[in-house]
Amino acid sequence: MRVALFITCFNDTLFPQVGVSTVRLLERLGIEVDFPQAQTCCGQMHYNTGYQKEALPLVRHFVDTFGKAEVIVAPSASCVGMVRELYPRAAAEHGDAALVAAVADIVPRVLELGEFLVNHLGVTDVGAYFPHRVTYHATCHSLRVLHVGTIPEQLLGAVRGIDLVPLPNLRECCGFGGTFALKNADTSTAMLGDKVRDVLDTGAEILCAADTSCLMHIGGGLHRLRAGVRPMHLAEILASTE
Repeated sequence: MRVALFITCFNDTLFPQVGVSTVRLLERLGIEVDFPQAQTCCGQMHYNTGYQKEALPLVRHFVDTFGKAEVIVAPSASCVGMVRELYPRAAAEHGDAALVAAVADIVPRVLELGEFLVNHLGVTDVGAYFPHRVTYHATCHSLRVLHVGTIPEQLLGAVRGIDLVPLPNLRECCGFGGTFALKNADTSTAMLGDKVRDVLDTGAEILCAADTSCLMHIGGGLHRLRAGVRPMHLAEILASTE
């Protein structure tokens, strides 16, 4: 099987190890990975802050760049959520029938990494080994937009050596929300404080999530407290074999 990797600009710029881990994991499972060099931002930041018109060229570019791919996989529930939930709305708002059709065609082929592994490949045990105490944070986009359910926990639970502990108040937002954290800093910080407290209550060494944006936010709070808890993307843990 051949897939196109949508790495997202956030991972490419700040967390390149997530992309490396994603490729390593997929290739270990016998998947051939393409990386379309023309890919850019999905436009989520623009669209969510009121610049819907300015996001439209990025919607078109995504469709042009990935349109011929059989399956598009991304290690980001947030960006996959943008494509699946908001691309159809953006195309419809512009009134471009051709773009509406192109978006409708590509949306079913865009999958978050965990979705691809479990729902598309039918795999939960990816051959990973990670002997650490881990807790999992369910990001808002994975939970409320993609509705991935327990897919990440299924994947983590099959990792050899792992001590997976549940995170209290799992469904609560960490307070990041992209530009929400900038525009509503006090509220965001209060929400972060609650999430950090929940993470520390687990006694985990590692905080895992399917979005590096949330990991950056929570990880920053943990770092400032010198808590010793390391944020890691799901792909990094699943790619680990020693």
